[in-house]
Amino acid sequence: MSGFAGFRVLVPGLLALLLTGCHPFSDARPMMTEYVERLARVLELEPTLSPIATAEPMPRRRDRVLALPDLDMGMLDFLSLYGCELQYVVGKKNSVMGRVMQPLNRLRYELRFIQSARKCLPEVEDEKLAKALETAITSKIGSLPIAVWNATWGTAEIEQLFTLSKGEYPVSTEGNPVADLAREVTNLNTAVSAVLEGDLTVSLAFAGAVQQRWQAEHRAGQLLNSALVLAARLQDATSLLRMRIQSRPLCLNGKPNQQSDIVQGLFFSVYIDKVQPYMSDVQRARTALIKPFETLAAMQRATMPEAFLPWYRRYLSSDADASVWRQLDAAMIQHTKAWQALLEQCGLRPGA
Repeated sequence: MSGFAGFRVLVPGLLALLLTGCHPFSDARPMMTEYVERLARVLELEPTLSPIATAEPMPRRRDRVLALPDLDMGMLDFLSLYGCELQYVVGKKNSVMGRVMQPLNRLRYELRFIQSARKCLPEVEDEKLAKALETAITSKIGSLPIAVWNATWGTAEIEQLFTLSKGEYPVSTEGNPVADLAREVTNLNTAVSAVLEGDLTVSLAFAGAVQQRWQAEHRAGQLLNSALVLAARLQDATSLLRMRIQSRPLCLNGKPNQQSDIVQGLFFSVYIDKVQPYMSDVQRARTALIKPFETLAAMQRATMPEAFLPWYRRYLSSDADASVWRQLDAAMIQHTKAWQALLEQCGLRPGA
């Protein structure tokens, strides 16, 4: 390769680096790093960037999916020949496709089996068969929470929604990127709650489209990544503010000076204009999307496998000690208080 040809190959990469350097506020990580570094400069301190914790992926599917008790195959074969609607339902389950049902379809089958069996029961004249059918109905109702869990948290689709490979939640988004996802998971929660409370007539026809969207969207995982980035860099920035507060005052006798003007300028131009809107976007998306998923998991706490519990507490729960959201809330509150304390030295406290 000639020198000129090699130069042409390098140019696009160099331009990309230059553009990234010129626009640090276009993505979450460089924006928060830039904020800490600029804050250190105006405070005349050395910046310290702490490691950003890496979010853990959702537990593997084999650790999330629960074994669903099934009826004796001989009983199923017999019921498939009996003659009421249950014949069709069981026959479909015994087909080749029925043996490899996806979790959502399996939940639909379980619901339909119970409904069909209840309708069929009055037509059964054989006492032994009637008793076996009653036992089957009781068994299916008892294992329904497992089918619900597998059809929600045991799916492959939900892994895509929570994938961590798509970076952070975007900066300066237009509209509400999580609106459809939030509405759909809220509808799903309503249906799941009804099923768990015993309403077996709930339609799950909409759920397939919901899970298809999960495959194409990655917003939940992006929000988890952003929570960790924000918490780490806000803590870094808070440490700088506290260092300056505890050392020499920014202003003497509470009177603004040239340096306090520069600090206040950064407060408005970077923190208020750039960082705070992004924090608000993340918090709104968290309320709209993560909280309904917290509800979806919490209402199934009795069924939740132990392998899933630490992940739930860390990434979905709002109040668990290890919750990334609780840590982010604390980091935001502490950062606001630190800014107030610093600017108060100059009579510039926001809202004063």
